[in-house]
Amino acid sequence: MRPDTPAENVDHTAEAARLERTAGLYPADAEALLLQAAAHLELAGDRPAATALYDRLLSTPAALENPHLVRALKASNLWEYGHEAEARAIIDGIRETAPRDPAPWVIVAEALEAHDELESAQKTFTAAVTLLLTDVPEPPYATLPLLFGRHRVRRMLGATHDEWDLLADTLHSSAVSLDELHDPKRIWSLGSDNPAELEAEISRLRAELGVYREALSRPFPVAILHWPSDELAELLTAYPTLSAEYPSHQEHLATIEASLRELTASGTANVGIVTGTAPSYEAFAASESSSPSDVSLLPQYATTLAARGRAVAWPPQRGEECWCESGRHYQDCHGLQEA
Repeated sequence: MRPDTPAENVDHTAEAARLERTAGLYPADAEALLLQAAAHLELAGDRPAATALYDRLLSTPAALENPHLVRALKASNLWEYGHEAEARAIIDGIRETAPRDPAPWVIVAEALEAHDELESAQKTFTAAVTLLLTDVPEPPYATLPLLFGRHRVRRMLGATHDEWDLLADTLHSSAVSLDELHDPKRIWSLGSDNPAELEAEISRLRAELGVYREALSRPFPVAILHWPSDELAELLTAYPTLSAEYPSHQEHLATIEASLRELTASGTANVGIVTGTAPSYEAFAASESSSPSDVSLLPQYATTLAARGRAVAWPPQRGEECWCESGRHYQDCHGLQEA
């Protein structure tokens, strides 16, 4: 949930204010937008204001999509400006609740690691991978930070590799191995008096940072609009002229997959999918003073949803469910052509 724009290019306070205004306009997207706003406030150094946004989300009457994530981010932020006891209490609560989403686990484990609580961080990473990956044929992409973080902490503790560490090594795709990447001696070499050692380590760090920035600083996604079956049926019942655009739901799904493959083949990076609803589309059309029957509104609607943080990256990672909501793994559904 951290903003991916380099700090030197952004007025984080102004961006946070913009996101708060946008959240007021689109209450359905308020959670994602306010989390981004809080992250900008953290980068601006206004951690109390970020905490206020987390509290605002946690006190909302509406159910949050991921309350554990909000609490984890709040705990991490609190610890950074001196509220250690409160942060620890929240972290203990998250570990006891044992969420099925990997993101809160990653955040609280890394918070412990950042404050030299390596044993606690290892136990937290281990509890998460045991909960989420035991008897799982292939780890979902979202769980990889758990495996890599656990490997890193155990490397710093000097622990012998176990099965989870070996799995992390297998799944790591960078040219720099995890053992080298997580070698504590690399940190020590930064304090060396030997210019050659310093230069070599700085070169390695620059290379790794380049890969990391490339992964984070992807361009704004090109988003394709997806209608679930019931939403498309409701849309076509209300606006039958759109049936020329959507002859059938099956054809609609096939067109999405084909369009995404074509975009990727043409060199377009960071493509994604946004899921529409009939009421949301009608509200968008009204805001544009236009009719929902206007086909030209559809790509604008998709772009607006993406700008509000609704885009989901395509293709799904191996082991993840297909974007079409069939419940099957992508490789067994629309990804069959790719396999």
